Formats: sequence, structure tokens, C-alpha cells
Amino acid sequence: MKKLIAFDLDGTLAPSKSHFHPRMVNAFDRLLEIYHVCVISGGKYELFQRQFLSQITKDPDCLKRLHLMPTSGTRYYKFENGDWQEQYAENISAEGKKKIAKALEEGLDEAGYRIEKTYGEIIEDRDSQMSLSVYGQEIVAELGEEGVKIKEAWDPDGAKKLRLRDIIAPKIPEYEVRAAGATTIDVTKPGIDKAYGMEKLMEYTGFSKEDILFMGDKIVPGGNDYSVEEMGIDCIAVRSWQDTAYAIEGIVKVS
Repeated sequence: MKKLIAFDLDGTLAPSKSHFHPRMVNAFDRLLEIYHVCVISGGKYELFQRQFLSQITKDPDCLKRLHLMPTSGTRYYKFENGDWQEQYAENISAEGKKKIAKALEEGLDEAGYRIEKTYGEIIEDRDSQMSLSVYGQEIVAELGEEGVKIKEAWDPDGAKKLRLRDIIAPKIPEYEVRAAGATTIDVTKPGIDKAYGMEKLMEYTGFSKEDILFMGDKIVPGGNDYSVEEMGIDCIAVRSWQDTAYAIEGIVKVS
């Protein structure tokens, strides 16, 4: 029997950088009453707060079963003493951040993907991760659902992000470069991906691979969820938050 259910965030639990739907809030809260739950995503911790922590249960007993792994598992937060406490952070040096930012800018231009109208910063310093968002980090915050549609329409088959990654990666071979969200490239220290995050989670919790079930919308070669399946954790591939809600409801019903 599984003891921990882990999820990607954008495209799996909610549309890109968007709030949970009420149906998902209800399913997620019910799941937390029974299982340990992990959310691992390229998004920063503050985005977790905005997207779902402000909506879900405030029951401390349930929150103690929730494990937060923002910025692709380079950080880990647990609910202790009434608040979220950072357990570790794999931060990038100031010099490294400058080199990464330069490579991201050059890659964007060389690929010909620079957008005239952007929203917020294109490159965001997340301390343990540098992230390039083609339309800017705040397009969904500013445009709402329309921003989600614009992002999803930019690269529906993922080919643009893979090309962009392949241009950027040789410029910074000492770092991990991944095609991430709908319009995003993430860069971390080498060897850090969602499999790394799951390994750290097992180290901190004592759970084994057999105890964990993972759900994500990018469990395909080249996708940023694929490393979890490759490491031998049981996975369910989903296409949308609706698929995930349906799966959670089924798990809760039979538990």
C-alpha cells in the first residue's frame, strides 16, 4: 500500500501558475487526511503560497503530512511549530547566477524566441534555481486565464522548449538545464531534478520507492517529470488537473 502521493504542480494540480479549482481543493484536503502528500515543482516557494497553500486546509495535523519541494526539489519545507520550515536549500553562487543568466539571454536570442510584449521578469533568480519564462514570470498573474491560454499555445508539443534547452545547455555544461513548464527553462546545480528531490524526500521521511506514487503531466522522455519514473517510482501520467482530481477521488474512495 502506498503511503505518500507526490505531485507535479503546473499542469497536474492546476493550470500554469493558477489557483487550485475548488474541486481540487476538496480532493487534496481529503487526501491529506489519509496520506502523506508531496508537491514538487519548478516554481518558487512563494508561488506555492499563492497557488494553493492559501486555499487548502489549515488543520496542522494534515499540514504535517504535506511536503513542499519547490524549485525542482532544490528546497524542502515541512510544517513545524505552526509554520513552514526550510529543511535544506541547494543555492547557486552569485557568480554562477550571472553566468546562467547570460546563457539564458543568449539562448533566447539565438533561438529567435524573444517576445516583444512580456509580463514581469523574463529571468527569475530563485536562489537554488534560475528560471527563464519566455513571456515573463507574471503573465498569469496579470492576464489570468488568458495568460494561461497564451502560454499553452506557444509550444503545445514541447519542441520549442527542447530546442531552447539544447541551445542553452552547452553554454553552461556545469549546470542542469531542463525544459520545464509551458514556456519555461529551469537551471539548477548539476544532477538536480525531480528524481533528486524524491531521493531527498525518502532520506528525510524514511519512505521507500515502493511507498510512493507520483503523478505528473510530463512523464515522457525529455519531460521534467520523467526522471521520477526512470528511478523506479510508480507513476500515473495525467493530462490536466481534472485527470488528477479524478485519480485522487478514486484513491480516497478506496482508502
